[in-house]
Amino acid sequence: MSGLRFLLRERGEERLKFNALDCPYSSIRYPAYAKLGMVATSNSLAAGAGMEMLKKGGNAIDAAIAAASCLTVCEPTSNGIGGDAFALVAAKGGLYGLNASGPAPRGLSISKLKKQGYQKIPRFGFVPVTVPGAPAGWAAMSERFGKLPLEQVLAPAIRYAREGFPLSVILGQNWKRAFTVYQKQLKGEEYRPWFETFAPQGRAPRIGEMITFPHHAKTLELIAETKAEAFYRGEIAGQIDAFSRKYGGYIRREDLESYQAEWVQPISVPYGEYEVWEIPPNGQGIVALMALNILGGFEFPEQKSLSVYHRQIEAIKLAFEDAQRYVTDAAKMKIKVEDLLSSAWAEEKRKRIGSTALLPLPSQEQEGGTVYLAAADSEGNMVSFIQSNYMGFGSGLVVPQTGIALHNRGHNFSFDPLHHNALEPGKKSYHTIIPGFLTKGGKPLGPFGVMGGFMQPQGHVQVVTNLVDFKHNPQAALDAPRWQWKKGREVDLEKTMPSQIVRGLKEMGHKITVTEDNTGYGRGQIILRDEKGVLAGGSETRVDGAILTW
Repeated sequence: MSGLRFLLRERGEERLKFNALDCPYSSIRYPAYAKLGMVATSNSLAAGAGMEMLKKGGNAIDAAIAAASCLTVCEPTSNGIGGDAFALVAAKGGLYGLNASGPAPRGLSISKLKKQGYQKIPRFGFVPVTVPGAPAGWAAMSERFGKLPLEQVLAPAIRYAREGFPLSVILGQNWKRAFTVYQKQLKGEEYRPWFETFAPQGRAPRIGEMITFPHHAKTLELIAETKAEAFYRGEIAGQIDAFSRKYGGYIRREDLESYQAEWVQPISVPYGEYEVWEIPPNGQGIVALMALNILGGFEFPEQKSLSVYHRQIEAIKLAFEDAQRYVTDAAKMKIKVEDLLSSAWAEEKRKRIGSTALLPLPSQEQEGGTVYLAAADSEGNMVSFIQSNYMGFGSGLVVPQTGIALHNRGHNFSFDPLHHNALEPGKKSYHTIIPGFLTKGGKPLGPFGVMGGFMQPQGHVQVVTNLVDFKHNPQAALDAPRWQWKKGREVDLEKTMPSQIVRGLKEMGHKITVTEDNTGYGRGQIILRDEKGVLAGGSETRVDGAILTW
């Protein structure tokens, strides 16, 4: 906020601005307001864990870590202890970026895989497993900015893992869907611990059923007691190493021992009167910034129109076209980030946007599995945090007796040795998960994010333009109908998209599919602070979302 004017005065009464095209009156939901603190997540129990930390004297960083660790227990279909994380932290007068993604094992290479008969990087098994970074990210954030001991911060997650929690609706649906896939795909003995952990009764748990994860509890306790040292250089590292060796995997104790979460300088572009911030590569946040840089050269009407949707879709295509060609581990990139975010690059791409749908270079299309959360406190601290196991539960591998579902982030590597994002030993892959942040004149306004694979930068662009160009309040910015570019000229639209927009985009050459459900359009959260310190937040309506206030 602090200039995000989503409050209007009309006829002497204050009302929240919304775009009638986006938000029919019957569907309007209003944002939540608070002064002392706010936590927004995709799971009510995780939001409660974060709020618990605030009320015990912790800050937004403690709240974010508590919520994130709780999500590994209470929303395992999207993230886990064996996944990666990124964060943007507004604290101590600055904005700090945390890259807690891990590299490929040093014993893994394209040439080795080809000798073993692989033609591509599979979705399941040990090949796509990279070093998990989430536990190191929690410890790094806690040490640098937290107020409470990590043992106290992880206590809610440990409690839910040991004592149990009831399965919510959307989570239950996702769990059942994943079980069906895994039951068909995971046939080797190495996958047995996954079924023992997540389907102990030979089926997916039912909505409302109590779930317990005793092995998760023990692992989280070790992480808390040792500030994640046990995970990378202790007992847990040994268990991961032994499991990998037993089944011909590639990750080793040495890969874990050498890992550290990395503090990085966030990247940004101006958009209107604001600055939009993302984590630099290897993350794909640069896609959102590149697209916004293109869109910044257009004049948009006060109300959304056909040309607005068309230009947004075209800008995303052009951003992905270069990002999926060049983005990879920052140390391995062969083009400067500054060049991709330059006004010259944006102007050149803008010239390619005409009145019909363009055909970009081929790109990859993948599903995702991620959680996003936002937290803020009364001291001015704010956190944009995202965490993922990728593609649901991840690799299908669970380290026995630990509850650690190893992610499959390496699936994002290219198998072409000449590609910028080619798999290499010790290299980080192109990464889909991205936290976002808004500032104005360098002053923090707040965190935002939309999770969901390659939908994420597309969601960021739509949320930012809703907030800045169309003056939506945070909840309306999330509730507005979304589109998702898939590949080529293919675009999915939510069934709530106005019919005139659907017809118009088809006439412009876009290959439109109007989907019956909204599962592919991401899941977002927003918290913004105004100049008086009042917090306003929105939480995703497409999933089991929750925003708690104090």
